[in-house]
Amino acid sequence: MSVVLVYVLFIAAGIAAGGAYSMWKFNKLASGVLLALAVLAAVAGVLRLL
Repeated sequence: MSVVLVYVLFIAAGIAAGGAYSMWKFNKLASGVLLALAVLAAVAGVLRLL
C-alpha cells in the first residue's frame, strides 16, 4: 500500500505542476498555490521513499 501512496503523490505532484504552468498567464495566485501543492506532494513522496 505504501508503494501506491508514493505513486499517487508523484502523480498528483506532476498534475499540479502542469496545472500551475498552464494557469500562470491567467491567475498567478492560483498558480502559486498549485505550485506549492506540487512541491509539498513531491517532498511527501520523497520522504515516503526514505
